[in-house]
Amino acid sequence: MFKKKLSKPLKYGLALLAALGIGLWLTPKPAQAAALDQPVVTLGTTLTQDQQQGTISTLTKNLNDTSNYKTITVTGATLVKYLNPSGSSFSNGSSVWSSAAVEKTSSGSGINVTILNYNGKNNITTITADQYKNAALTAGVSDANIYVTSAVPIDGSGALAGVYAAFDQSGNGLNQQQINAAQDELGTLSDINQANKGKDGYSDAQLNNAVTGAKSDMAKAGTNVSVGQITTIVNNQLTKNNIQNVINNNQKQQIINLLVKVRDSGALNSSNFKAQAQKLSDSIVADAKNIFNKFNTQENRNFFQKIWDNVVNFFHSIFG
Repeated sequence: MFKKKLSKPLKYGLALLAALGIGLWLTPKPAQAAALDQPVVTLGTTLTQDQQQGTISTLTKNLNDTSNYKTITVTGATLVKYLNPSGSSFSNGSSVWSSAAVEKTSSGSGINVTILNYNGKNNITTITADQYKNAALTAGVSDANIYVTSAVPIDGSGALAGVYAAFDQSGNGLNQQQINAAQDELGTLSDINQANKGKDGYSDAQLNNAVTGAKSDMAKAGTNVSVGQITTIVNNQLTKNNIQNVINNNQKQQIINLLVKVRDSGALNSSNFKAQAQKLSDSIVADAKNIFNKFNTQENRNFFQKIWDNVVNFFHSIFG
């Protein structure tokens, strides 16, 4: 069969296009912020019919659109799918009570989490609103309102698994590596919070703001931020949030380890991550003004500024 020879210019052109195509194919795509087309209400599979109705009523009353939402059921299999890869030991038969509603908000509004009382009582016994916020940030959630409740006292894991499932079933699935990092973070911060609860000069808000601030600083440093840089960032943020004398060395190392996992999960690849982290920090501080105002004096601000200046100089010395 006759084959027409290609001219040299055409050969070179095709070769260049092929090379560009391969290059584009091999170049990692920036992580995209997950989004929802409509609000989603997640219901624990163990809820009775009455509890389901009470949960829906509790979760939907604050939605921007109280009529246009869809519901999904969170089962033991949902927990296995999203939470077991990070070390949890749920089974397909596990009970699920905690539930959530999640809706997309305007760009730049950040991640907002509200734990709602069920029949006048907060039944989420372990996970705090700030811990939900930090986990959602790491998992890749962006600009969303999340409402959480439970008809019975429970830790609240099912609600977060429901949020992950809501994005998945909407065709905007979250990265499993980021979910794993988020779950590791959630467990670590919950344990540290429980260990320090009631100590003078400590609050969950300070701990979560330190971790959020660390994420923001890591994003500024870049996706290749080193363990040494992360350690410096953590030390700075613990001091900035006035808990450097409360968090012991073992707990500090746990925070460093979880932030390394956040880095390795690819969360920092998102161009939106830094802005979301800053917005989250602002909301944590705003929600706990009475705590942060106690140590946010001019003297402390000068002290923290000196520390921050040292961190900035440290990065400049590395990156030129």
